[in-house]
Amino acid sequence: MGSSEKRSKDVMSDIPTFSGENLQKNLKVIQNSRTFLSIIAGVLAGIIGFNGLTGFVFYFVVMLITSVGLMAKAGFSADLYFDSWNRVLFDGFLGGLMSFVLFWTFAYDLVHIF
Repeated sequence: MGSSEKRSKDVMSDIPTFSGENLQKNLKVIQNSRTFLSIIAGVLAGIIGFNGLTGFVFYFVVMLITSVGLMAKAGFSADLYFDSWNRVLFDGFLGGLMSFVLFWTFAYDLVHIF
């Protein structure tokens, strides 16, 4: 009987548990970081004068660097703070694209057209 109790404790300790509030807060931090960096990247792309596909490539490079930075901030152990790696790498990846395009065109117009 002692061995079955020990096995059940081992099984229970292997199951990851997350606090819903902490997980939600961590996901909000990722979303805010990506939105902020999308705006900054859009302004930079507009000031530099990227056109067409070059600007979108710049956005995806910035988002890739953001993903690596967020993983580094989490100590490359996303399992402790998130329920999956996909949340860190891809959550909000395309959500900031509209903000990027808005600020990209705005900064481009201000610097290069007016």
